Amino acid sequence: MKKFEKKVWLATPTMHGDELKYVTEAYETNWMSTVGQNINEVERLTAEYAGCKYAVALSCGTASLHLATKLAGEQLYGMPKPHQGSLYGHKVFCSDVTFDATVNPIAYENGEAVFIDTERDTWNMDPVALEKAFELYPDVKLVVLVHLYGVPAKFDEIKAICDKHGALIIEDAAESFGATYKGKETGNLGDFNAISFNGNKIITGSSGGMFLTNSREDAEKVRKWSTQSREAAPWYQHEEVGYNYRMSNVIAGVVRGQLPYLDEHIAQKKAIYMRYKEGFKDLPVIMNPYDEENSEPNFWLSCMLINEDAMCKQVRDGQKALYIPEKGKSCPTEILEKLNEINAEGRPVWKPMHAQPIYRMNPFVTAKGNGRAKTNAYIEGSFEDVGMDLFNRGLCLPSDNKMTPEEQDYIIEVIRGCFE
Repeated sequence: MKKFEKKVWLATPTMHGDELKYVTEAYETNWMSTVGQNINEVERLTAEYAGCKYAVALSCGTASLHLATKLAGEQLYGMPKPHQGSLYGHKVFCSDVTFDATVNPIAYENGEAVFIDTERDTWNMDPVALEKAFELYPDVKLVVLVHLYGVPAKFDEIKAICDKHGALIIEDAAESFGATYKGKETGNLGDFNAISFNGNKIITGSSGGMFLTNSREDAEKVRKWSTQSREAAPWYQHEEVGYNYRMSNVIAGVVRGQLPYLDEHIAQKKAIYMRYKEGFKDLPVIMNPYDEENSEPNFWLSCMLINEDAMCKQVRDGQKALYIPEKGKSCPTEILEKLNEINAEGRPVWKPMHAQPIYRMNPFVTAKGNGRAKTNAYIEGSFEDVGMDLFNRGLCLPSDNKMTPEEQDYIIEVIRGCFE
């Protein structure tokens, strides 16, 4: 089995040269801090692309989610007492299969995340489980929704449930910038919206994020908080807690150079997805699904899910995994091992938040109700809840848009060999 001389990564930045021009402009004009023309342009261009009125450039996607969470908490429950956080004593419904950056801001604001199980059509929050969660916790007024791996969730169904129960939505579009739902850009669907420009995202600044809104008041509030809540006084006057969350003009220069290439990146990512789909069409696997009628993903990461009857035995503990090879069958652990042997990077699907040690005691709701009692039960390789089943049988494939068709064809060949 041959090995790539140069590693084929999961997803890395794709640079074009314009980024350096704008970074150099920041350097030569000495606008190196958190003000400057790059920031102004990035906010304008991002809001224009997303179809919203206002964008606030921040240091990372997590900062965007944190200030969205703080803002939602204050609007729902009023100003908190000192050191309590805007969600103090309140539960928040949250997507279960996601990165912990989605969830941690709830903890920052002293709230309690209640994890909502996943549905199989898009691998996002299950509307049936969400409705069940409102039956169990009728006082909840905030939902944090993720578009996993760039695939839009069933937003209209979730929005209808939230409206019925008087709840607001924080839209975590960190992975889905450029994806659309019923012709509307993700990042402009919720009451509070966040995107990310992290190093492996479809558009990158090496870091950075954006708060998106149609409310001028919300935009001004977030902008103020992100600059240490400084008041409009000739000296440093502070009347509430603030944060050092503003994007730098240098990082904004990278993002500014990237933005014109978003559609090109999406087209490249889609081609990768479709090539995998064609290459695996006679294997006992499926690609991460999406609603072809109502949504168009940005195809940030291509993922696959092995059919349950094609899984060899696999066991994972907190940090390691083992498997028993079996003819005609495979598992994520074996495939990831083979990819590593040829110098290609894949990863497991996100481990659900309800199974993470830090959040293991938080409530968890499935379509059948409270799912906590059986959450970690291994039943011959399957799980009682959808999220853990996806984690058990799914993996993220090399999805770098600099990967050549020949490299991808070889990766497909190696994966096919795992099932022989």
